[in-house]
Amino acid sequence: MKRYTQLKSAILVAGIAILSLSSCKKDNTLALDDELQFAKLEAITISSTTAIKGSGNSSDSLFAMEACKKGNKKTPIEQSLLPSVITSYLSSNYAGNTFIKAYRINNQSTSALDSYVVMVQFNDKPVAIKFDAKGAFEKILEIREGRNMKGKGGWHTGGCFDNRDGKQRDTLAISAIPNAIKTYMTSNYAADTIVHAFVNKDQSIVIITKNVEFFANAFTSTNTFIKRTQLPAGHAKAKSVAASVLPSGVNSYLSATYPNYVFKKAFEMRANNILKGYLVLIDANLTKYALHFDANGQFVKAVTIR
Repeated sequence: MKRYTQLKSAILVAGIAILSLSSCKKDNTLALDDELQFAKLEAITISSTTAIKGSGNSSDSLFAMEACKKGNKKTPIEQSLLPSVITSYLSSNYAGNTFIKAYRINNQSTSALDSYVVMVQFNDKPVAIKFDAKGAFEKILEIREGRNMKGKGGWHTGGCFDNRDGKQRDTLAISAIPNAIKTYMTSNYAADTIVHAFVNKDQSIVIITKNVEFFANAFTSTNTFIKRTQLPAGHAKAKSVAASVLPSGVNSYLSATYPNYVFKKAFEMRANNILKGYLVLIDANLTKYALHFDANGQFVKAVTIR
C-alpha cells in the first residue's frame, strides 16, 4: 500500500509538472499575442503596400509605428483642420504631396491635445510624420509592413523596406549611371562632380553632385530630369566619412528623429582645414534626406531629397 501511495504521488507530481509546462507555453504565446496587439494599439494603419511603387506583387498593410502611446485617443481630422504650421511644413518639405489621413492624439488621462500624426503620399510612397500639440515637427515615424510589426528589424527579405539590412543595394555605381543622365549632367551642369548615386524602388535615380555646394539631381526611371535640389552643407571641402566617425550627437538625433533609418553616405566639411560640420544622407522608409550638422554634431537643417 505504501509503495502504491508513493507511485500515485509520483504520477501526480509528474502530471502537475506537465501541466505547468503547458501553462508556461500557453502564457508565452499569449505574451507574444499581447506584444503584437500593443504594437497595433500604438500604431496607425496607413494603407497597403500597393501605395509604394515598385514594392512587388505581395499585398500587406502598412503601419506607422509608435504613432501614439497605448491608451491615448486617436481622432481622425480633416486636412483643412490641421494647424497652418503643419500644412506649411508639408508644402515646404514634401512639395506635391497627396494627403492620405491625419489624426489628433489626445492624452488618455488628461484629454489634453498631445500631438498630430499626418500621412501623405510623396513620390509614390507614404510618409508618416508626427508633430507636437503646437504643430512643430517632431519626427518621421517608422513604417512597417503588417508581417513585421513584432521585433526590432521591421523588414523581411524582398519586402518594401529590405534596405534596412544595410547592404546598400540601392547604391548605384557611378560607372553604371545611364549615359543619357551623364549627357544631361554634362550639358547642363558641366562643373558638377558626381560623388554618389542611388536607384529607388520605382527605378528613379538620384545623383549627388558637388559644385562648391552639394546638389541632388533626380531623374525618372526613363532618365528624364525631374528636379535639382541644393543640399544643406555650405561652402567647404568635402571628405567622405563612415558613420562611425560622426559625433555621437549626430547618431542620437538621427535615431530619435528618423526611427530605423538607413545610413547612406556622410561627408566631413572643412574650410582652411577647420572642421565646419557634416552632411549626412539617410533613407527613412524609402524617402531620402540630407541633414546638415555643425562641427559639434548639433542639428542645423534637413532637406527632403526624394
